[in-house]
Amino acid sequence: MTPDVLSVTVRALAFIALFQAIGAAFFLAGFARQLAISFVDIRRLALIAASCGVFLVFTHLTLDATRMAGEYGGLWDRELQQLAWSSGSGWAQLTQVAGLLLVLAALMRSAHWYASLGGTIALAGFLLTGHTSAHALRAVLAPLLGLHLLIVAGWFGALAPLLIVIRREAKPMVALIVARYSAIAGLLVPLIALAGLSMAWLLTGSLTVLRRPYGELLMVKLILFSLLMALAAWNKWRLTPALALGEARATVALQRSIIAEIILIAVVLSVTAALTSLYSPD
Repeated sequence: MTPDVLSVTVRALAFIALFQAIGAAFFLAGFARQLAISFVDIRRLALIAASCGVFLVFTHLTLDATRMAGEYGGLWDRELQQLAWSSGSGWAQLTQVAGLLLVLAALMRSAHWYASLGGTIALAGFLLTGHTSAHALRAVLAPLLGLHLLIVAGWFGALAPLLIVIRREAKPMVALIVARYSAIAGLLVPLIALAGLSMAWLLTGSLTVLRRPYGELLMVKLILFSLLMALAAWNKWRLTPALALGEARATVALQRSIIAEIILIAVVLSVTAALTSLYSPD
């Protein structure tokens, strides 16, 4: 396995852990008072995800030196490691680690709003590096990226907690939480596409990019997002009302749909890791 492939793999796993931890913290901030049986399990999930995120982000940062060297010998090159850790990417990843550590500390004290603040700090790390940070239109791109990341984290990171709620809580409370989450997601999730497409257009400025690897991966993300929107619409307009009415099959169908969403978003995050690590819109 080449350093590039290993780095992208670790980065994809870091994305998944980071967004899971942050989204679970957001979920607890919004729903902790309604949770009876499932609170402990959801907090445990957030703590595990945040811990894994810290480890994976540190690992990815260490691997940056191997990509600079083009071989694994870069791991032991002090100058390359110093360059990696002091670069814009290094500061971005250290900011992510700092945010995740705040998430961990806050969750252990059940300070959910402080955990959400830590999650927001971790997401802010993405604004410090990458294509948007060096672009002439950074003042426009940065808010779009921030909005994009906040909603993705809230969406993806809430799905596993929702599964726990569905399996552990009483049916009336499940219906209440799912309906509330569905209403919030219905308003915010479409903004992911709006912000993402706006950023893509500002970064590329031409449809010719679709003939290059960067554009091809963007199209893959768009196709996957379309599938996700179809699942989300099915959940909101069919399964959530059926759950409220107590239909027997709605619970199982909703769980399967949520699992499908988790898998699809994990794939999107993996594609994003490859896109942002290996290719440029230029």
